[in-house]
Amino acid sequence: MIEDYRFSHRLKVRYSEIDGQKIVFNAHYLTYLDVAVSEYFQEALRLDMTTLSENGEFDFVLAKSTLEYKSSAHLNDWLTIWCRMDKIGNTSMTMRFKITRDEVNSPLLLAKVIYVSFNPHTKSSQPVPLMIRNKVEQFEGRT
Repeated sequence: MIEDYRFSHRLKVRYSEIDGQKIVFNAHYLTYLDVAVSEYFQEALRLDMTTLSENGEFDFVLAKSTLEYKSSAHLNDWLTIWCRMDKIGNTSMTMRFKITRDEVNSPLLLAKVIYVSFNPHTKSSQPVPLMIRNKVEQFEGRT
């Protein structure tokens, strides 16, 4: 565990993710973040996102992403995607990410992503459910 990050997910860079320069193509980093946030909700918070979404209780969509590229990842690198929930507003959630190689502190990428709590039945934003807030606060050590 590094800094204030209580959750991480590891993955290996695949051949299909590198470009002509033999480094990970920039758009794949968003996929890495997406994989990590899904694992955060499933593993760390122990939520069944499929059921929550199907019941119209909770889902989320990306509203804004800011990525700061520090260094490049290469084929077969093991990456650790660290993520933490920074803030929960009324309908939005802000997450911070850091991608490192082999759990070294030096980041390849820093990111800030804002998600909006979304009701899949009404196709509109909705307040972040209290149950989600409580699970996040408990996991992040803010209770």
